[in-house]
Amino acid sequence: MKARIKYWLFRLLGKDPEAVIVSFCSGEEHLARAMCEEIRQLEPKRRHFQVGPFREAPGKSLGTIGRRFRSYRIGLAPVLFTDDPAYRGLRVTAFLMAPTKILAYNSRLERHHLSLKSPVASWLFARGVPLDRIFLRPRWLVPDFFKAPNNRTMRPKGHRVIEGRPRVSTRRSIAVLTPYFPYPLSHGGAVRMFHLLRETAKEFDIVLYAFTEGEIADDDLKPLLEFVTRVYLVAKPRYREPRWSTLKPPEVCEYRSPEMKSLLRDRQTDLLQVEYTHLADYGGDILVEHDVTFDLYAQIRARRKSRGASWDYWRWRRYEARAIQRFRRVVVMSEKDRELLGSENARVIENGVDLDRFRPQPETPGRKILFIGSFRHFPNIVAFRFLTEKILPLIPNVELTVVAGPEPWLHWRHYTGTLPLRMRKNIRILEFVADVRPLYAQANVVAIPTLESAGTNVKVLEALAMARVVVSTASGCAGLGLKHGETAWIGDTAEDFAQGISTLLTDDAVRSRIAREGRIYVEQHFDWRTTGAHQRDLFREMLGESVSIRPAIPEDLAAIGAIQSASPEAAAWEPATYINYLEYDCRVAILGKRVAGFVVSRQTAPANTEPGEREILNLAVDPSMRRQGIARRLLESQIHDGAGPNMTYFLEVRESNVAAFNLYRELGFEVCGRREAYYSDPLDAAIVMRKFSCYRHGAQLAQGDPLP
Repeated sequence: MKARIKYWLFRLLGKDPEAVIVSFCSGEEHLARAMCEEIRQLEPKRRHFQVGPFREAPGKSLGTIGRRFRSYRIGLAPVLFTDDPAYRGLRVTAFLMAPTKILAYNSRLERHHLSLKSPVASWLFARGVPLDRIFLRPRWLVPDFFKAPNNRTMRPKGHRVIEGRPRVSTRRSIAVLTPYFPYPLSHGGAVRMFHLLRETAKEFDIVLYAFTEGEIADDDLKPLLEFVTRVYLVAKPRYREPRWSTLKPPEVCEYRSPEMKSLLRDRQTDLLQVEYTHLADYGGDILVEHDVTFDLYAQIRARRKSRGASWDYWRWRRYEARAIQRFRRVVVMSEKDRELLGSENARVIENGVDLDRFRPQPETPGRKILFIGSFRHFPNIVAFRFLTEKILPLIPNVELTVVAGPEPWLHWRHYTGTLPLRMRKNIRILEFVADVRPLYAQANVVAIPTLESAGTNVKVLEALAMARVVVSTASGCAGLGLKHGETAWIGDTAEDFAQGISTLLTDDAVRSRIAREGRIYVEQHFDWRTTGAHQRDLFREMLGESVSIRPAIPEDLAAIGAIQSASPEAAAWEPATYINYLEYDCRVAILGKRVAGFVVSRQTAPANTEPGEREILNLAVDPSMRRQGIARRLLESQIHDGAGPNMTYFLEVRESNVAAFNLYRELGFEVCGRREAYYSDPLDAAIVMRKFSCYRHGAQLAQGDPLP
């Protein structure tokens, strides 16, 4: 009976009694198409109409659309709500025509019925808040007891312990806390931590504490277990609070873990180094600021000019200023970052690049651009959109390859709230790539179109090391000291950036010159071995220097002779000659009050000649004091003090002395010759090794020689 009354009532009003669905395509075309397809699948028996996409004023839209649907009864009105204000008129029209029938879709294609019965949820959804967050309420307003289980913050208990290499009783130990396991090397933060952990482990025992967001494959564990003594893995908490609702930045709250706090409280190490500012609440001795976070949010605030961006900036500025005061030392990536912090405790330890792994490769002719940036880090998404939407349309006939990191479209939807893009034929999107060197080799230009960035970018250094010309914004290469037209091409606007790429792709001579100077620049300033030495220096300073290096004096001769006698693998020279002859530079390492080791070298060609040469004649450490980094310290003192722009170092090592050979390789020495039966008692061959102050590849590039 009710249905019949309803039928005749609508007939009297001049409307079709059968309700129809009118979809308002008030957003990007691909989103609108997906919304309409889903509605047709959900309601296959209804009549469907589509309005838009077009951009008109509310009055004009209402007049046009109203006449079209005058005779229909609208039973459901799906409407797209995105950030684009140009479609606001069409959304207003939908409200005026069917105010109680609005089925809102956001850019993630999540849907929610807008209703006066749930005004807060409806308003938040229309404002762009994801569906799984619109029902979140702050704990200070609604206690967890009253929340649904899926809306409560979960902080998992339990942890996993993995044993690595054996500990050395004579070494001091360092604990390192990280927000993720630093392998695979899918982004700059992981690259930095991996290499500096490896460098630190040459002198100290490392215990790693890391958060995880899932199971870690055994193949990803093995590389770190080669030099880390123990790993503690703790599941990252599931944080379910509104992002606006806390005085501390939400990124800090996401990592509050009683389990991790308990583990760190019971640690038995000499120092604790904390990686990233958002872990600063755990306390420790050294805080590593991979970027000055409030600087990043200052850039975001300047670009977006919203209340939310201002609130994020204020929270980070307040939190970071307080956090750095709780640590004895703060490590930053550049002088720019140190000045931003304005802290007397700040120490610059730059990023680096593996110069042995990233070597120049011959360039293939073409117009290929490479962009590397994990979408896990939202500034890379901003940079990608700037490159593809603003810059590439200004450059004809180019091919772009993008390395977007693991699960890029998952992070894309999280940060942008939109579906994955449909790429043009000249754009290739790759996810995680274990070895990016072939991609650098194929590229003609490497693009760093970063609009929001803090710290320094490792990917810039890798491109320069591969002798590929870099086109970057000032933000993308900030803190690295690159100069426009000399070591990189720098442009901030889309027009300047596009002009730089076009110029370099056209002018082979300019492109080759800048690429050559870029390789030489990173050789001189950004070797991980040098950066690792600075890291070890910081730890020694914090722990109190246990080993000191000084010139040998006559009173040391007896100890030097005893160490040489106890080291048959070392050269057997007369100890008195080390001190009595001016051409020899003899240094001793003092541990406590004892001579623990010595090194002897001599200059064979002056440093101001082309090239200068120095020969390492002998190096030995007391057998009872080995495995404490003393030999490394002695050799580094010779190399650092005698280094010149063109210095070359030579040494010989017994073929059977594997430990010494490996040490020299770690310090950058390469095999350059062999001398049979060179050593006696016992008879052994000598391996001749050489180290360049400036890498061979850079020198060859500078001279225009072909690469090996």
